[in-house]
Amino acid sequence: MARCFQIGPFDNVATLLEDSEAGPAEVVGGPSSGVTILEAIKLGHKVSLATIPMGQPVVKFGAPIGIATRTIEAGVWVHLHNCRSQVDERSGTLDVDTGAVSDTPYE
Repeated sequence: MARCFQIGPFDNVATLLEDSEAGPAEVVGGPSSGVTILEAIKLGHKVSLATIPMGQPVVKFGAPIGIATRTIEAGVWVHLHNCRSQVDERSGTLDVDTGAVSDTPYE
């Protein structure tokens, strides 16, 4: 069973402590005891512990770290494809795999 770490008691995401396939995962460090992961998620990436409605904050460290750009169901990978920065307007254009900007061509 995979493990993930919930940093703050009010966080709605947890960080994977190892690569995970879909299936049950233990949540350590917070009040949540477990989550069913719905897709493969790599070590160090975030999984939603609860449904996060579109437009609502993604909370980690007890503070908002972004805004959901679509409804994120519990157990789903939270990353650039469904979350944007509150301070960087270009964050929605970042490549989901590399984090590189995709709205500016480089030659």
